[in-house]
Amino acid sequence: MALLLLLAACHKENTKPISHMTATTTTNAKAHQHTNRLAREKSPYLLQHAHNPVDWFAWSDEAFEKAKRENKPIFLSIGYSTCHWCHVMERESFENEEVANFLRKHFVSIKVDREERPDVDKIYMTFVQAMTSSGGWPLNVFLTPDRKPFFGGTYWPPEAKYGRPSFLQVLQQVAGAWQSKSKDILNSAQSLSTQLAEMTERSPSNRVTLNQGTLQNAGLRLKEGYDEKNGGWGNAPKFPSPSHPRFLLRYAARFGDDEAKRMVLHTCDKMAAGGIYDQIGGGFSRYSVDARWLVPHFEKMLYDNAQLAQLYLDAYLISGETRHADVVRDVLRYVLRDMTHPDGGFYSAEDADSEGKEGKFYCWTVAELKQLLTADEFAVATNYFGVADEGNFLDHSDPNPLPNQNVLSIANAAAAKDKDDLIESAKAKLSKERAKRIRPGLDDKILASWNGLMLGAVSRAGIVLGDETFQSVAEKNLKFIQAKLWDAKTETLYHRWRDGQRDTTQLLESYAFLLSGVIELYEATLKPEHLDFAIALAESLVERFYDKEHGGFWQSTADSKDLILRVKDDYDGAEPSGNSVAAMSLLRLAAITERKDFRDAADKTIQLFADRLQQLPQAVPFMLAAFDFASEEPRRAVIVGDVSSTGGKSLLCAAHAIYQPNKVVLSSEGAVEPFAKTLKPKDGKATAYVCTGTACQAPTHDADTLKKSLR
Repeated sequence: MALLLLLAACHKENTKPISHMTATTTTNAKAHQHTNRLAREKSPYLLQHAHNPVDWFAWSDEAFEKAKRENKPIFLSIGYSTCHWCHVMERESFENEEVANFLRKHFVSIKVDREERPDVDKIYMTFVQAMTSSGGWPLNVFLTPDRKPFFGGTYWPPEAKYGRPSFLQVLQQVAGAWQSKSKDILNSAQSLSTQLAEMTERSPSNRVTLNQGTLQNAGLRLKEGYDEKNGGWGNAPKFPSPSHPRFLLRYAARFGDDEAKRMVLHTCDKMAAGGIYDQIGGGFSRYSVDARWLVPHFEKMLYDNAQLAQLYLDAYLISGETRHADVVRDVLRYVLRDMTHPDGGFYSAEDADSEGKEGKFYCWTVAELKQLLTADEFAVATNYFGVADEGNFLDHSDPNPLPNQNVLSIANAAAAKDKDDLIESAKAKLSKERAKRIRPGLDDKILASWNGLMLGAVSRAGIVLGDETFQSVAEKNLKFIQAKLWDAKTETLYHRWRDGQRDTTQLLESYAFLLSGVIELYEATLKPEHLDFAIALAESLVERFYDKEHGGFWQSTADSKDLILRVKDDYDGAEPSGNSVAAMSLLRLAAITERKDFRDAADKTIQLFADRLQQLPQAVPFMLAAFDFASEEPRRAVIVGDVSSTGGKSLLCAAHAIYQPNKVVLSSEGAVEPFAKTLKPKDGKATAYVCTGTACQAPTHDADTLKKSLR
């Protein structure tokens, strides 16, 4: 332990997380001087490091065997392609010949893309957070040759300053300790790994009884910290965290809490008016650096936009305001325009930077606007978008930061009154001009998990907004995933596809998120083949990841031999956890199919996390939503007869046109529950039944009657 305290002295800089800060792909001036093993990889993030002088390995047996053979510690560095400080550290340290030579001599260096291997990241992030009370990316961890962690941190600078050691000093101290006290390090690493396993282990919470009070308590807790002025929760930096407001809408509907509903709708309006939302091209950035949603970190992530599209669909159904529907349309148009493979897969992310400058693609000066717009357009647009001579965004790039940059936001909506035509013509000109700029870097890998989230959003938007374009996009996306990442013979779903090649990784979130999206597509179309695929996914999910003894789902499969332990993720953060989405998806599928095995797995999973739902609800808002769904018999809207007829389409749209989160929509065809199969069309026309258990309301051909029944 004394050794760990010595090493921890190198880590005093970790007083706060550096997570989710972003930048573009770096350009290596020495791109052809060095080429390492990462050149063989498909990950855009790993390829960014393919020409470092560091002797990088991917996460592989080749690296582990070398470490054992040469008795060297492993230096593990984890990041992702839109991570600002990852690229800063690359420029400062990983392109430095002295650092690279020291790493080559004393360590086996491994680089991991956290988006390709979130299971690897989860283990070592948990270790660093436990050790330092903070975390973030780049995540840099030192391991024994058998992959047990003994020291770690986030970003280390190239030179010692402000009480922080340089990265090279950290390396020298770790290497020296390994040479002189390797036995102590090995013993400590073994002890720490045991503690890590105990810390991540979860026992069933059978003593905790979940009830309506659990949901009410959670709603009250989640309302705390609300920003009455700006919307959202907490101070800067401010994250949308869509699972949080989406649960509050459920809570508001269940308990009649108009204040909670108001908070969420206010937040939606403030975010859509802020700079976090791209006022010209659509889509949301990762988060806002201020409390006002004004200045974003400009990277755009697929998973954020998928979840926010779902949130704004909820808001639209509750408020009836077209502005909420318009946000959904703009988000999805952005994704289709800039984030979609020609064959239908959705790309992962866009960087914050272009030409080495954060926000350069998105920001404007007064001089630029004056040159582009007519005098009338300029007068209205600068007032409406809050444009100032001095700018509202400070470029920190070095050297030569860009002066007087403006992030566009709706700073004065009244300025557009009776002048919408001027605003629209100004936006069109800005869009045309921006298209000439060098775009931010694109992370074009296609992940089954994030595609599942967007598949669900596009499917639901198609039926809620009555836009068949979105439905066709959803169908095309599913075909892409089935062709590229699904092995029908073995019913195996792989995680990543890029540049003609898929990986060999299987992850809970891939199965769970895609299952969620496929269920949304089935409910929007009632095509039996989509239900069949959902069942195949669910069966494989349960077989590969479910803990039959204790409940819950492991993040990785039992044959993941490259991991030192298996973890059950229990945090709904930027993305909902695989356990939360698996529970919700299995509950919905069980309601559609009456599969008891799906329902039991979901119930046992929720009970496993019961103490967390009770004591720390803000950490698991998506699982709270699953418990809310499980806490009563869901309503089933069964559409029978010809769904493709005018009457059938009208009924299907009506079933999705009201906010009723605890319902499922199904037909009487295919692998649906037995009772639905007994329901018949009335008078030979498409007919809707609203059922709870085996009791149904009177059948109807009328869309408005169906809506009233579901309410």
